[in-house]
This record gives sequence, structure tokens and C-alpha cells, in this order.
Amino acid sequence: MSRVERIGDCELWLGDNREIMPTLGKVDALVCDPPYGIGEASKNFASRGKPINASRSRSRAIAHATDYGSAAWDDTTADDAVFQAIGMAKWSIVFGGNYYDLPPTSCWLVWDKLNGDSDFADCELAWTNLPKAVRRIRFLWNGCMRRERDIDREHPTQKPVDVMKWCIEHLPTPNQTILDPFMGSGTTLVAAVKLGRRGIGIEREPSYFDIACRRIEQAYRQPDLFVPAPAPKPIQEALL
Repeated sequence: MSRVERIGDCELWLGDNREIMPTLGKVDALVCDPPYGIGEASKNFASRGKPINASRSRSRAIAHATDYGSAAWDDTTADDAVFQAIGMAKWSIVFGGNYYDLPPTSCWLVWDKLNGDSDFADCELAWTNLPKAVRRIRFLWNGCMRRERDIDREHPTQKPVDVMKWCIEHLPTPNQTILDPFMGSGTTLVAAVKLGRRGIGIEREPSYFDIACRRIEQAYRQPDLFVPAPAPKPIQEALL
């Protein structure tokens, strides 16, 4: 059974995205990070943070292993849900699009993670249908020198808020409703809030859903200084 929470201009759904999405209708933009089918949720972090060259000291590691618990949501790709979501949106940005059979595109969004000599991937790729050339952002997210050090890592595939803001800012027009049917800990909607956009998120894991609700409430309490707050909704007055 699904449940919905409304926080500011965001609508958060707990449940199966394949069942919820048909009830939503069209949206302006899809911005998401679906599972890639590489087992990132299944306690496979033992080697993470080790330098590629084993002779280097452990202190040169990018990050330490983190145990987020055991789960199976990243054991396979979510092809049906991804293609269903793309069909709902005029514009789409899909992280891990290189793991899916998506059409050719002129615009990949490339996140250079600045990982150096480690066993993390150098970059992550987001497929888009945006009418522009390939774009890249350099943003360190792991290790003691990472940016956004004030943000806790609460999900094994969590993205930086600034990276997701950068993605949203590539959308052709402002004021879109952003859909993320793989909401996780809510980073896409946090970025949308900080940019003054409306957001819809769907997450099937109750623990991550609760984290997302908390983070989005916090984002509304601490808005970006240069983004206007959402206009109050009109109230219909009773006729006398």
C-alpha cells in the first residue's frame, strides 16, 4: 500500500514506482539515479577506499568502507520503471544511463569524482535528451577533503546536492516539476527545493523514505538565499 507526504511544493510517495507513476500524469522533467544492477546495496564495500597501488599507505585512501546494511534493490537494473518514467517527462536526466539501452544522445552529463588512484570509478554518467553538447562537473565527494562535508552520507549511492543542482540547472526552462521515481535519501528533491522547483519523489524502502522526508523538511527550513520562496497557494474566499 502506498502513502504520500506533502512537504512544501514536494510530494513524496512511499511505494512501488511502477504502480504510483501511472497515477501522476505528465511531468516537466525526470531527474533520477536508478539502480545500475552492480550490487552497491549488498555490503560489497570491503575494498572501497583502498588505493589501486597496494604499496601505498592506507592514509592515501579516498574513503573508508561504510556498511549501509544488506539489500537487494541494486542487484538488477530497473528497465521497466526507467522507460516508464522517461515516457512521462519532456526532459530526462538518468544517472547510470550507460547501463541501460537508451537512444543515442548529444548530451551526457559527466560527474568527474576526482577520485585519483582508488578503486572507485573516475566518473559517473547521466544520459539526457537535452539539446546540447556533453557537459562535465568536477566535484570531490569522498575522503576528508570532500566538498559538502556538512552533509551526511545516508545512502550507498547518494549523490551530492550540488551535483544534482547542476544537473537540474541544465534543463531548458525554469519552474519545472521534477520527478525522481528512485528517490533514495531525497537528494534530487533537496536540490529541486533549493532551486525553487516543485518535486515528486517515489521510494519503496521505508527507512530511506523517512530520511528523504527529514532532509526535504530541513531544506525548506534552510532555503538558498538567492532563490525566492514558493508563492503561497491561493485561497478561495466564500461568497457572502
